[in-house]
Amino acid sequence: MRTKPVVALLAAALSIPLVSTAENYHWDSVAIGGGGFVTGVVPSKLERDIVYVRTDVGGAYRWDAAKSRWASMTDWIGQSDVGLLGIESLAVDPHNAANVYMLAGTSYFSGGKTAVLRSSDYGKTFMVTDVSSQFKSHGNGMGRQNGEKLQVDPGSGNVLYAGTRRDGLFKSANAGATWSRMPGFEVTSTPNDNGVSFVLLDPTSVDGGLAQRMFVGVSRFESAGANLYFSYDAGETFVPVEGGPTGLMPQRAVLSAEGLLYITYANGAGPHPGTGEPMDNGQVWEYDAVGGNWTNITPRGFARPFGGVSIDRSDPKHLVVSTINTWMQQGANQYGDRIFTSKDAGRTWTDVVARGFAVNPQGANWITDTSIHWAGSVEIDPFDGKKVWVVSGNGLFKTNDINATKTTWDFNVAGLEETVPFDFQSIPNGPLVSVIGDFDGFINTDPAQYGVRHTPQTGTTTGLAIAAQDPRIMTRVGNDMYYTTNSGSSWTKSPVLNGAKGYIALSADGFALLHSPADSAVSYRSTNFGASWAAISGLTAINARPVADPVNPSKFYAYDNGKLLASVDGGASFALKSTLASGGSKLIRPAPGREGDLWVCLNGSGLSRSTDSGATFTKIATVNQCDAVGFGKTAPQAGFPTVYLHGTVGSVHGMMRSTDAGATWVRVNDAAHQYGGLANGGMVAGDMNVFGRIYMSTAGRGIAYGTPATGGEVLVTPVTAGPPVVTPQPVNECSYVVTAAWSGGYNAAVRIKNNRSTAVNGWAVSWTYTDNSSVQGFWNADVTGTPPTYTATPNQSWNTNIQPGDTAEFGMTVSGEALPVVTGDACK
Repeated sequence: MRTKPVVALLAAALSIPLVSTAENYHWDSVAIGGGGFVTGVVPSKLERDIVYVRTDVGGAYRWDAAKSRWASMTDWIGQSDVGLLGIESLAVDPHNAANVYMLAGTSYFSGGKTAVLRSSDYGKTFMVTDVSSQFKSHGNGMGRQNGEKLQVDPGSGNVLYAGTRRDGLFKSANAGATWSRMPGFEVTSTPNDNGVSFVLLDPTSVDGGLAQRMFVGVSRFESAGANLYFSYDAGETFVPVEGGPTGLMPQRAVLSAEGLLYITYANGAGPHPGTGEPMDNGQVWEYDAVGGNWTNITPRGFARPFGGVSIDRSDPKHLVVSTINTWMQQGANQYGDRIFTSKDAGRTWTDVVARGFAVNPQGANWITDTSIHWAGSVEIDPFDGKKVWVVSGNGLFKTNDINATKTTWDFNVAGLEETVPFDFQSIPNGPLVSVIGDFDGFINTDPAQYGVRHTPQTGTTTGLAIAAQDPRIMTRVGNDMYYTTNSGSSWTKSPVLNGAKGYIALSADGFALLHSPADSAVSYRSTNFGASWAAISGLTAINARPVADPVNPSKFYAYDNGKLLASVDGGASFALKSTLASGGSKLIRPAPGREGDLWVCLNGSGLSRSTDSGATFTKIATVNQCDAVGFGKTAPQAGFPTVYLHGTVGSVHGMMRSTDAGATWVRVNDAAHQYGGLANGGMVAGDMNVFGRIYMSTAGRGIAYGTPATGGEVLVTPVTAGPPVVTPQPVNECSYVVTAAWSGGYNAAVRIKNNRSTAVNGWAVSWTYTDNSSVQGFWNADVTGTPPTYTATPNQSWNTNIQPGDTAEFGMTVSGEALPVVTGDACK
């Protein structure tokens, strides 16, 4: 377990020349509004208007009442830790609302790194405790709206509990700095990999500085074991609570001061169906923790899955519950969840949606085409029983009067941006055009004002192309393809599509359209906006990303893992033009208004430029590493478009800007504004109308952008180029451990721990015994050789690739007594 502070670093250990005039940047996200799954709402019960929300891929936020908008608490997370933007659970100290804790991690990012994030200043700064070696979280996994799994003991602000997916229940006695497993809780994992669904502590049971009574929900059907546990001794021991509903698993729970436990149930972890979990049925139950009696309080005649539940602190008989994955009519053409309120502890309910329902988009008008859905968390304001928040797959909603005959739900997302962008382009003398996951994309004439969603809609949209010489012509592709010839005022569906999603390119004049469908090795060309297509010869890369020359309509380019391919016949065919380093970005960036001026990011091999349409390339000497490159409006008195780089200059990694074609650079972001790196979109782009404005893709914080601004929070810092500082890679560990022994032999395990920052993809290890010991049997690897030397290679999918921080293991039975040393590249 490692604990480290997160601090803002305006400059690393490098030489910074003095500048006569300081320049500042202001960073924000392009105003779209929500656009992702808000998985939980956690208001402080101690301070009014202190409210926190968490998301599945976009970090967490705190409500700023003075500005009436949400403030992100996690933009400091860097590219190597992008997985920490998946917030599995959030807890507020009931003794001090400034103390906020988060359980963070995403299984498919950052090697599955899991950390507890700890703040004592309302989420302005955090300490990070890496708990990956003890347990793993998955903020974007099934059951992510359950909770809360993380809790602060009402008897002591130093004591925390964390329910995990695969490793049971953990406890911290020092405000989350260190953790230990609670052996009294017998459940480790569940068939759906969600594990513990909630931890709930009884504040009326505090004795000796700890809450003595504790409930733990488990995400499994009762056929797989008990799914509700109770402790009466502060977690020393747990007993199953018998008598609950069958065929369902708990989602969330609240406890009244009278000892009544209210639990929502569904036949799955949610938020949508999973294997063996249809998510089409559920109930609401009351459990009397004193008398041990169960009462079914499900709204009469309503057999749908339930998710959120909340109790009014000023009126314990006032409850609000929400369904989840229930697609019932909300508006004329909107279908989503239902919200119920009760004034008699669940004996009768009012369907708030059926009674009278309206949505106030708060300026984000695109939301009127969608619904409140995946409503897995609902919360009554602890200081005003009429105000209620409810989460949704597209953001967060709030009503100021749950008792009104017609409830109006405000789209409460100012400052909360959780879209996943796939492409965006700034048009000279025009708007910013984007395509994103789930909600098509937008046209923003001002990044600080809500834009207009593309219509007709196709959902997740991955490809965008704009004709450089006639930007009125645009195309976009998702499951369908659309084109416009009037700058997006109207869109027409392409009649034929040879595969969904992927990437597209338009020739400079808009005549030729190229499409590389997702996961396809065949790309296609059309000259009639998709009425007919012809296969392109010479472009056979899977997920190819062709780009058009911005001047010459006959030229297109593509990068294929070290090969620069070019077309001179309008994209009908491609041929090898030159070779570059492998492992680079597929997104070639042609310089605006210049024929054949190509810039290619080659990751660790830096940034290369061609001025002859790819025939030859020259390395930009100042750049040591390049994630993405883009262009924006030329600076005053400059002779070349402004270059923007997400990468490393000298020994500094960040967002860079150059006004002299890469000869010199300044950094325009800082350690507090990293947004988890470029993630899915893998791109940066400058604004073609405002000098200095830069846009970047993120994993779930929308399109982040920085703009020169007097008094902005980020100081621009010149960066000195030079050779990178080489940091020695940590050494991996290979151990040979005896797990059982007997006279003349033993069982052994070989463990390979990856301490590097990159994955070990495949491995082979060897060892030599110093006597006549021999391997008699083996498992989870193939062992070959004859005494005294053996070699092992993986034969299981789960131990072939070793992610950073993970350990692969295999076992064997040995005749003999010698203990050898294991060697191999994986051990270095």
